[in-house]
Amino acid sequence: MVRKIDSATRIPVPGGKTIDEYVGRVNSGDDRISIARMAAPAGWEEPAQTPEFAEYTLVLNGTVIVEHDGGVTEVGAGQVFTCEPGERIRYRSGPDGAEYVAVCLPAFSPETANRDD
Repeated sequence: MVRKIDSATRIPVPGGKTIDEYVGRVNSGDDRISIARMAAPAGWEEPAQTPEFAEYTLVLNGTVIVEHDGGVTEVGAGQVFTCEPGERIRYRSGPDGAEYVAVCLPAFSPETANRDD
């Protein structure tokens, strides 16, 4: 079935980051995939997580810094970071903040992100 999605749903999160979900559980009712555009201010960070989904992160502007078991990876504009389900990761933004698109398979949910308290 062909569908046109006219707009995103803004998902509220603490810390000044915005999440605009275009495809996913909230905006389109999809549980197979989520596609969201994120904007994080300089110095933003979130708790570590061990998600049950694969995540593909395309950085549009700025830098996303990813802490993982193998070290720390800085991902700049035009680059992509990927992680598999079950990998422990922690995201933060660089000194200029970051704009990026995240694709999750299956779709993101707070319950399957398994964020640390």
